[in-house]
Amino acid sequence: MDIDKAKKTGKKWLIRVILGGILLAVLGSSLYTCATLNYSYSKGERVGFVQKLSRRGWVCNTNEGELAMVNVAGQQAEKFLFSVPDDKVAKQIESLAGHRVELQYEEHRGVPSSCFGDTTYFVIGVKKTD
Repeated sequence: MDIDKAKKTGKKWLIRVILGGILLAVLGSSLYTCATLNYSYSKGERVGFVQKLSRRGWVCNTNEGELAMVNVAGQQAEKFLFSVPDDKVAKQIESLAGHRVELQYEEHRGVPSSCFGDTTYFVIGVKKTD
């Protein structure tokens, strides 16, 4: 009889440990994702002409864009790839198509999924430059 009781107690503890491990893994990955999205590695501005802005994805739709930066006329443009998490900012960028713009961005390294954006650069603001 004591062996049966020990087996039942052991099974209960095993189930608790497994459920606790799963809960800890889910909670840990959620906290990690939240931290990578809320704290930026770097901030800055890029100036150029937006070549492309599109909404992509099957399940997680994200706004992805490409900025052509030209320092000297005749020089080949350097491309800056970016993601736009806010649809309002994406609409502002679309309204400034064909104009030289300044994009304010934050870099978020280590984001565990492309559901938040395909790049590490998240554009948070835009303004037209001369």
